[in-house]
Amino acid sequence: MSVAWVFPGQGSQYVGMGRALAQAEPAARLIFETADRVLGFRLSQIIFEGPAEELQATRNQQPALLVVSVAYARVLQQRGLLPAPCCIAGHSLGEYTALVVAESLALDDALRIVRRRGELMEQYATGGMIAVIGLDRAVLEEIAHATGAEVANINAPGQITLSGTQEALAAATTLARERGARRVVPLPVNAAFHSSLMRPVIEGLRPLVAGVALRPPIAPLIANVDARPRTDPDEIREAILAQIAAPVRWIDVVQAAVALGAQTFYEVGPGRVLAGLIPRIVPHATVHTAEALLPECAADKPTPRTRSRGEEVGTRES
Repeated sequence: MSVAWVFPGQGSQYVGMGRALAQAEPAARLIFETADRVLGFRLSQIIFEGPAEELQATRNQQPALLVVSVAYARVLQQRGLLPAPCCIAGHSLGEYTALVVAESLALDDALRIVRRRGELMEQYATGGMIAVIGLDRAVLEEIAHATGAEVANINAPGQITLSGTQEALAAATTLARERGARRVVPLPVNAAFHSSLMRPVIEGLRPLVAGVALRPPIAPLIANVDARPRTDPDEIREAILAQIAAPVRWIDVVQAAVALGAQTFYEVGPGRVLAGLIPRIVPHATVHTAEALLPECAADKPTPRTRSRGEEVGTRES
């Protein structure tokens, strides 16, 4: 049965993620030690102990999720629990994790890139995001066009986010409710992620991405930006930059994986947000999560009421 590896983005983090695994598994512990060394500060302490506000900061949240997801992957591989994939994908930030685990991008380079990515996103933070529940893509695209907002995350049928200026989002909220949206939820973010307002981040990050070595991954990366499989390193560079200011087409990504033969998906990272989205896109799919395959991963997992929330209220962002 063909397998796809998928990696989460921001919104899956919580204080304590991966701590029990690092304590039990030398392979996982080495990943956290590498991150601390490369970044020059104790990222592992923020991941394991918080405070939640520090982990929540985009500059920390992005490398934290990368590190924890790679640690899960290493242990799953070591135990023979992660079958070879026919394709790989990541939700926004998760594309970098996918490339590391698929032997395309070195962990050290990925850490530097995502840390800088997070810093630039904070630097150019403007606008915001809303999640719209209960309207289809075509209607949301009409609303975006009419208000100046932009479609940001196409996560699952009836679950789409918009980005834009506060004025554009206010107008989009009013129009979405008029068009029959079940819920319109402002997301707890201070930036219009995956919109044209993020274009300065692309230019700021481009020199760093251009300067790292990339090899063809062991399986095609289905890119967020257009759901097209890629193995060419230069095409991958452009795709991971372009997605910063373009919609995450997660429905199309999952459907493209199925078209390549994927019937089983492995969500490699903390949480199970992607495991919640994928069956809504492909009802017959089987989804395994790292935390179910490695129960010790979730030993420090808080209850939903105390869990740190990311930039997406369960709808994913970056």
